[in-house]
Amino acid sequence: MHADAVLSLFRSTGALHEGHFRLSSGLHSNGYMQCALVLQFPTHAEALGRALADLVRPLDVQAVLSPAMGGLIIGHEVGRGLGVRAIFAERVDGTLTLRRGFTLAPGERVLIVEDVVTTGKSTRETVEVARAAGATVVGAASIVNRGGDVDLGVPFHALASVSFPTWPADQLPDWLAAIPVTKPGSRPTGSK
Repeated sequence: MHADAVLSLFRSTGALHEGHFRLSSGLHSNGYMQCALVLQFPTHAEALGRALADLVRPLDVQAVLSPAMGGLIIGHEVGRGLGVRAIFAERVDGTLTLRRGFTLAPGERVLIVEDVVTTGKSTRETVEVARAAGATVVGAASIVNRGGDVDLGVPFHALASVSFPTWPADQLPDWLAAIPVTKPGSRPTGSK
């Protein structure tokens, strides 16, 4: 699946938004990609997951680990595409952790899967969850890279890249500050 096809799915499902958004990272932007609107369609989720699985197949992944909520559906679909299990980490008192009986074996080859990577904060936190369990993180993948050349500390693969500028809250351009802000992300702003 080429980047143009990915972005076409976002447009056709109304998942590509323009306005004033406060992202999960706390940064502000004039563009937002709501992956849930694409992933609500099982055929789209399956196609995107299969495409990501094909992209990372050479990594010889044994398990997929995603941060909840955003990475849950696409992580599951990548796991299906690779024929491996897909688990998720979730926040407990602001810290990502494995729960619900999920475990990773020492040395198990793990791929971290997200829907969108902007700053990479959630992805890096998820990498640390896997490493704390003794697993070997072989890479990270997402549907969309909107962070540019973000350093995740592991090889990173994305189906599409987009560029929406971001600004700290105290450095907003006047034209953006004049638009009411929306907080669409799944992580409370300012959380760990």
